Amino acid sequence: MKADPDRLWRSDLPAAEASVELHPPVPPGPTDDELAALEAIRRDGTWEVFGRSLRVTNLDKILFPGREGEEPVTKRELIRYAARIAPVVLPYLRGRPLNMHRYPGGAATKGFWHKQLPDHAPDWVPRWDNPEADDGETTTYLVVDEPAALVWAANFGALEWHAWTSLAADPHRPTYALVDLDPGTSTTWEDVLLLARLHRDAFAHLGVTAQPKLTGRRGIQIWVPIAVGPSFDETRAWVETLSRTVGAVVPDLVSWRWEVRERGGQARLDYTQNAINKTLVAPYSPRAAAGAPVSAPITWDELDAPWLRPDAFTVRTVLDRLAERGDPFRTVLAHDQRLPRLR
Repeated sequence: MKADPDRLWRSDLPAAEASVELHPPVPPGPTDDELAALEAIRRDGTWEVFGRSLRVTNLDKILFPGREGEEPVTKRELIRYAARIAPVVLPYLRGRPLNMHRYPGGAATKGFWHKQLPDHAPDWVPRWDNPEADDGETTTYLVVDEPAALVWAANFGALEWHAWTSLAADPHRPTYALVDLDPGTSTTWEDVLLLARLHRDAFAHLGVTAQPKLTGRRGIQIWVPIAVGPSFDETRAWVETLSRTVGAVVPDLVSWRWEVRERGGQARLDYTQNAINKTLVAPYSPRAAAGAPVSAPITWDELDAPWLRPDAFTVRTVLDRLAERGDPFRTVLAHDQRLPRLR
């Protein structure tokens, strides 16, 4: 596998005429007075935040069971987290249709995908009407173009946020290539780390900018920012070639079988997520698990840190990390990279 001057780029296509900036200035977070106002609401009420009036409900309902020695996480705490993290996560969501993974009964219950923006959503909530929707398909998606929209989604029971990897302005042209290290039942955390480090070495060899992210569950995901141009078929083929090369180094750890039951407990390097309307969980999104872990970006060097685990950060701890270390994922917002051909 080596880089080639000939780049994977559709020179016959014009650049996407996106109607949004990919990385405009980050808006400020909620004020201390706004956060205090949320705490003052007893169970249901109207919260004035980010210049919007939001109806919030069942604020003391437990949404995430507590980890051992910890209190459970309530809906009030989730909404407060959504408001505080919204300015940070907004650049990764803006202009993109959002697939909401809803758990109205909390993370201890079975969730479901909710893609259609409901009719009762406030008029100010940003949205995208999909002109290609067939009968029975989602016609209107939420688009988190402003911080209050994410707070609205959290109140709606969206515990997890999964934005498309293409923009609504050009839905068939992704702005990321995605590597999903999906552990099997026999895959240890050390195995996942080994696979991630091998990908780290591959990207360094190719001179490709990529960024790892904890899933908040058991795995690691890697996002590769790209200039708009290649199709999903092309990015999927590129990631498959890369991951099959990596997987060949440790064949005992990886299965390429589609069915989970046929993988023998081995990990899957899932390149199939590179497709329209298929998503990986957004950076800093909570996950529906005890303690409300979040899908936290990390640095490549942190793959070697002894404290690292896939659910290392939660809605209660990740904001302190951001205050101390900043956001290591910001590198993926530079969408000017062209993928080298792989040989």
